[in-house]
Amino acid sequence: MNRVLSTHLFVNHRLTVATLDRIQRAGIPAVEIFCARQHLDYRNSAQMDELGHWFRDSELKLHSLHSPMYTDKIWGRSGPQAVVTITEPVKSKRLPMVDEIKRAIAVAETVPFRYLIQHIGVGGEAFDEGKIEAAFSALEQLSLFARQRGVEILLENIPNELSSAERLMYFVNVTHLDLNFVFDTGHANLLGNAESEFEIMKNRVRSTHVHDNGGTADSHLFPLVAEGGTIDWKRMMAAFRSREGQYPLLLELKDPAAAANTPERPSADRAHVDRANLERAKEVFDRLENLRNDE
Repeated sequence: MNRVLSTHLFVNHRLTVATLDRIQRAGIPAVEIFCARQHLDYRNSAQMDELGHWFRDSELKLHSLHSPMYTDKIWGRSGPQAVVTITEPVKSKRLPMVDEIKRAIAVAETVPFRYLIQHIGVGGEAFDEGKIEAAFSALEQLSLFARQRGVEILLENIPNELSSAERLMYFVNVTHLDLNFVFDTGHANLLGNAESEFEIMKNRVRSTHVHDNGGTADSHLFPLVAEGGTIDWKRMMAAFRSREGQYPLLLELKDPAAAANTPERPSADRAHVDRANLERAKEVFDRLENLRNDE
């Protein structure tokens, strides 16, 4: 399987060409960039121009972009008005959120990428037919805008009543939107069983988010090398291999230092931490790819 790394691993820091260069030097061929404005400020033309120039001269490929979840630069802590959700039932409130997502999709005009990863709703959100209608209206607009820029929208399974594997299949069936999926192992684990969730989604899976957790919190642990994970990775990798070539192995991990609320470090030390995390990510790739059920 092709290897891709999400920059979620560095999401609390501004995405720079130095970080991308470290990823490339680690031998990872492609990335998914997480659209959090403290990390990638897709509204900032200077940052976008810098990244555009770097990607044009680089062998590292931009596989996908994760749609913004908040408009602020502090993970939504400025208040509920910062949340970006396509399930907002009031059209006058939803359209500015759709416009925000369009700003992220427009990154493709500077740095081409294949997929935009989109949530339906937020964590823990209850099911409601009105929210399905709102998401349908938003995704009709967004899909057209994305296709005009060579981008395909993928819906992600997340832990709410709108985006389990069954609900995503329900959504595409009732709306007749021909949308494919990104399969998130950690989110599936929170919903019960990762392999059974994958079985429902597998025909439409075009990308992955690979990480682990203990079944209660979305902790984005490094599979096999971090303590506390509960996913059976031999079974999960066997399931992934059943659709070989349909999607990459894409790690979406959390910096262990950030997870432990470790104080911020000087930039020189930050580079050392990044390199250490990249070495751990490479170890995860190697160990996952070498897993076999018959061992």
